[in-house]
Amino acid sequence: MGAKQIYPAYKLFRLDAAAEEGFDPGQMTGSKPALLPTAEVPMKDTLTTSRRSVLVGLGAGLAALALPRGLRAQQTGGVLRFGLSTFPPSLKPFDNTGGAANTVKLSIFRGLMGYNAAAELQPEVAESYEWTNPQTLVMTLRHNAVFHNGDPVTAADVVFSLNEITKEGSTAFLKSDLAIIETVEAVDDKTVRITLSAPSSIFLNLLANYCSPIISAKSTEDNVIGCGPFTLGAQERGVFIEVARFADFYMPDEPHLAGIRFIAYADENLRYSALEAGDVDLIEYLPWTQFDTVEASGRLEMKSTLGPFMFLLFNVTDGPFADPRVRQAVGYAIERQDVVDAAFAGRGEPLYGLPNPEGSPFDLADPEHEFTYDMEKAKALLAEAGYPNGFDCRLLATATYGMHQDTASVVQAYLAMIGINATLDLPDWGSRVTAGTEGRYDIAVHGTSGTFNDPDALFSLLYSGNPSYLQSFGFKSERIDGLLMQGRTEPDVEKRKAIYQELYAAYYEEVPQVPLNWRTQAHAMTVSVGGFEALPGFLNGSTAFVLEETTLA
Repeated sequence: MGAKQIYPAYKLFRLDAAAEEGFDPGQMTGSKPALLPTAEVPMKDTLTTSRRSVLVGLGAGLAALALPRGLRAQQTGGVLRFGLSTFPPSLKPFDNTGGAANTVKLSIFRGLMGYNAAAELQPEVAESYEWTNPQTLVMTLRHNAVFHNGDPVTAADVVFSLNEITKEGSTAFLKSDLAIIETVEAVDDKTVRITLSAPSSIFLNLLANYCSPIISAKSTEDNVIGCGPFTLGAQERGVFIEVARFADFYMPDEPHLAGIRFIAYADENLRYSALEAGDVDLIEYLPWTQFDTVEASGRLEMKSTLGPFMFLLFNVTDGPFADPRVRQAVGYAIERQDVVDAAFAGRGEPLYGLPNPEGSPFDLADPEHEFTYDMEKAKALLAEAGYPNGFDCRLLATATYGMHQDTASVVQAYLAMIGINATLDLPDWGSRVTAGTEGRYDIAVHGTSGTFNDPDALFSLLYSGNPSYLQSFGFKSERIDGLLMQGRTEPDVEKRKAIYQELYAAYYEEVPQVPLNWRTQAHAMTVSVGGFEALPGFLNGSTAFVLEETTLA
């Protein structure tokens, strides 16, 4: 009997030209396909009087090699003190409640796929996988993968986990993304067959998402059992969460740390001061005003990337923002470089159109469908929509993140110039998430990142079938939804590019959000921290995948 034909993911999806070099699927046999390479590359006017007044009023200016697992100098021990940007609103495995929550979740939960420190997509709880045809994926689980309660990870647990995400009534972050799953079957205890309703260019990336972990079928709402490198320990709500090394983690000799103490700092300056004082070893979201200080320091270092981005959301259920012309007016009213300068100390780049990440296989830039700074055009669009004198509204951001608050202040100042008087609403992060979910705002500042470097990573931000606080409240577009679905199920690279070029235009015309800027984002740490790499671009939010490789001298 002949060997089974394998259809690896990168015959369906080309991340870059190198992904296909030397690859001939017709010659591949066996049960282990090559790993899908997803190494990503970080992204790389004179003020008018009114613009200068905005900046003055706001106070403008507010490399180790990634070695394969097992090849690093290993040191087991020590408790890493990790300064979080906020206390996680929730650690529910299938929810997305922000970067801090996802960092903690990745320490205790893992899925079928993951990323290494070189940002390469690789099997995680799965040991190997094969595409037996373009719509059927067979995955073999690691023989030594066990849950934190000592039970082995089985195919039945995989079936349970994926069904929990996709079941009717689920509020899982990836419910719409994984709706492409037709069936999940346990072939035997360690083999799973996943059948899709259509080919998928990005299915393996979805399985690597921090919101698609494999949990035990014995899990309950109050006791979710994962199989990650650390086990959940003590916690004090609003203050800290502790995790301890899981001795039976499936990767030999990992994690290197004895544990991690995640400490929440609601204020970014306090978080940095704690690092500088030696109260913590590592922090996320290094304040942009401290980049120069850390770069010049002999005892601190930082790992940064350009990939997360800032944007505006709208409540489109009624009122002025229900009209796309008003949303377009907002897009033209803001000088984005001022957001970069005032909120990010110049560390970032303006973003004028669809947030297509660096490392994407497609160049989608289209000046005809981008929001340049044009105050007169903004005023004309407002007048055309019936608001020549502007209106009052509520602008939601958060006091938890200075970057959100400062961005909101710049936006507020520019909106005032076209007659839109926005009152700032700055709750803590958890309340911000709730207000966004419930639509208690007119316009809102938000920042996020995709989870891999492809336009499809914007699916959860734009697809109206699975609304969340990451989307404009009440926004629906059959056109955009259709393009998103076409893009992820089309295997031909050139056809995908054409689909996303049309999406670029639809994004501008229908305005599901207004893009503002790419931001440089950094983790900072003492030189005693080793083995930690910030993943690049859209993958930065998945950086916690490297925590099991992190050491503490």
